[in-house]
Amino acid sequence: MKSIAKIVLMMLLPIIANAQNPITYRDSLLTALRKAPNDTIRMDINRKLGFLYQDIEVKEALPYHKTQLKLAKKLNLKLYEADAYQQIAYCFKQNLNLSESYKYYLMAFKVAEDPTSATNGWGYSNFSYSKSPEKARLSIIGMTHYELSNLYVATRKYKESKYHLFEALKIGEKIQNQKILSRCTLELAYLYSNNKTDSSYIYFKKALSYYKNSPYQKGLGNVYDGLGYYYFQKKEFDSAKFYFRKAIVEYDNSSVKVNLGNSNLSIGRVFIETKQLDSALVYTFKGQKIARSINEYSTVGEGFEQLATIYKLKNNHVLAYDYLLKGKVISDSITKQYIDGLYKFQDADFSQKIRLQELEQESQQIKSRNKMYALLVGLGVFLVVALLLYRNNRQKQKANRILETTLSDLKLTQSQLIQSEKMASLGELTAGIAHEIQNPLNFVNNFSEVSNELIEEIQEERTKKKEERDEELVDEILGDIKQNLDKINHHGKRADAIVKGMLQHSRSSSAVKEPTDINKLADEYLRLAYHGLRAKDKSFNATMKTEFDESIRSINIIPQDIGRVILNLITNAFHATNEKSQQNIEGYEPTVTVTTKKVGNTVEISVKDNGNGIPQKIVDKIFQPFFTTKPTGQGTGLGLSLSYDIVKAHGGEINIATQQNDGTAFTILLPII
Repeated sequence: MKSIAKIVLMMLLPIIANAQNPITYRDSLLTALRKAPNDTIRMDINRKLGFLYQDIEVKEALPYHKTQLKLAKKLNLKLYEADAYQQIAYCFKQNLNLSESYKYYLMAFKVAEDPTSATNGWGYSNFSYSKSPEKARLSIIGMTHYELSNLYVATRKYKESKYHLFEALKIGEKIQNQKILSRCTLELAYLYSNNKTDSSYIYFKKALSYYKNSPYQKGLGNVYDGLGYYYFQKKEFDSAKFYFRKAIVEYDNSSVKVNLGNSNLSIGRVFIETKQLDSALVYTFKGQKIARSINEYSTVGEGFEQLATIYKLKNNHVLAYDYLLKGKVISDSITKQYIDGLYKFQDADFSQKIRLQELEQESQQIKSRNKMYALLVGLGVFLVVALLLYRNNRQKQKANRILETTLSDLKLTQSQLIQSEKMASLGELTAGIAHEIQNPLNFVNNFSEVSNELIEEIQEERTKKKEERDEELVDEILGDIKQNLDKINHHGKRADAIVKGMLQHSRSSSAVKEPTDINKLADEYLRLAYHGLRAKDKSFNATMKTEFDESIRSINIIPQDIGRVILNLITNAFHATNEKSQQNIEGYEPTVTVTTKKVGNTVEISVKDNGNGIPQKIVDKIFQPFFTTKPTGQGTGLGLSLSYDIVKAHGGEINIATQQNDGTAFTILLPII
């Protein structure tokens, strides 16, 4: 109970601390991280620390999300792994490392789009505000579409950006995720704000409605910021100030300093437009101070340029020029970093190359007034990309040739192993058949010898004089000879049927289904398997039981293939009982039971033994090719794998039920067609 209470306390501590200021919250999280009792709690706290630093200083968030990724992989928590990829991509995007951002978003898609990623999990509500693992998975896909749309905005690929936004909206509407709906409508509002202001206003209002009905309130400030910008464009400055101030309140309450500085600058711009320059200075300085505290240099640069505008309007040209230069230095640095990021993004997504060339041409005024130089740089980049693609194509062709050779070798080896398994199966069968043939041959030999003796008796009787012959004895002997010949004929046909059955088993499958008496097939292979093992080991012994459903009529199967499956399962069952027999357990009687049963439109064939059972840790592996528990050289590990494939090819299933020390039951389910 104490350990459970400790874990609960660790989970609640960050939540309690979150109601306080960011520093207190951070300290509480770090304390909880040091005292975390297991990797699951450590992973969740690292995620919370990553989100905290995303709002304070995004570069500091990256190590925490990378730790989250490492622990998620260790714990096999796929949803947390996909979420970690998404958050790492976001951090790289904010740091203008666009190529790495793109790469990690694709990784997030790859993990989350696999439906099985939601089968093993913990803390689903962190992703979807619901207890549904499937909704959690879909919400990650939706948020990744949303984040990727922002990346395309950064590369000015607005068509691709809108595509991903509308994909995210579809998911948000499907699972009624207010966070996805609010964020996507807000992003569409911003996309339409420059040329379709009416559409922009509609989306801003939708976003506001979604946010107010959402448990995720963190983005509400962005909506107010957007509405402020909308009214600023319409020169309705009172409304603009109203919404910018509401945004500041939201950012301040949620400690989102990244946007808090921008909102103060926005109010400063409103005061510039209304010629209230002193108020403009107050808000501009305040916004720049916040940006400096978190190293948000783009906002700092904008602040310098805004201060230059204010001092120019105040006719203080010295300060105006000084702030303009400071802003220019920061702006040029950020632009260079941005362009470098775009070049790397070009390698990750070659479809961006034309847009990158346009962006290089747009930025040539910052880098140099020499347009020809900028063009040469762009052409150089394309030549390098072309050379890289050519080299990669050559390497890919070489790798494909090696792969084809390797696959050919693997297929040959696989065919040889499968043939080896078939021959091993045939060996088991042949030993049983040899025993089965021996019985009718013994009868044939015995009755032949007796018949010869009887014929000699008739011949002796014939040597006597006619009046001395015992005709009744002759008739009786002839009757016995006829009976003997009938028995010789019967047992000869029986041996012939056994040989034909052996030939039928050994020949390649024609893959043609035919009506087959499944009860007779199962009974025949039970006896053959038993005698085959007896032929190898005279000390082997086991009780055979059968429970056949006589209501089962002939079913359409490939008898050679299904016979091979039944033989394999029965042989394995005999081996299991033999292993347990060698443990000399008092009162143990090795028993193998074969049953058939008709259930609806399905026939069940069950092979059950009372051996030691199969350990649970290897149950999931037994149908894998080449997996075997037998000593090296005594099994190929293909028997159950081939059996599984044969049953699947018949449209059926093969299931296993096992209990340690109590035995195992394999059940084949075949449709009645």
